[in-house]
Amino acid sequence: MSKNVMGLITMCRRAGKLSLGLDMAKEACKNGAAFGCVAASDLSNKSLKELKFVCYKNEVSLYALGLTMDEVWQELGKRAGIMAVNDKGFWKALAKSLEPIEIDENEFYSLD
Repeated sequence: MSKNVMGLITMCRRAGKLSLGLDMAKEACKNGAAFGCVAASDLSNKSLKELKFVCYKNEVSLYALGLTMDEVWQELGKRAGIMAVNDKGFWKALAKSLEPIEIDENEFYSLD
């Protein structure tokens, strides 16, 4: 599974349709370029919560990559825990192999 996923991500990056890192992924979500985001398995809770909020707010799908940041680094040459896919075809192919991350809106808004 991870070999196929990394192959798709590599092709997506070569095509210029991948935003690496939290800031670039947030920007892609906000400007409507992102079709979906993926998060590495060893992403910090703080970064994951921020990514969940951005995805929720901009109605972008969020999936677990199932790989660590170091595994991404070995394949792409850049250490990243968050990626936004900015191409519908690549995203459809990737989403078939990944598990969605549930986003609960109550996580962001307190009822106090």
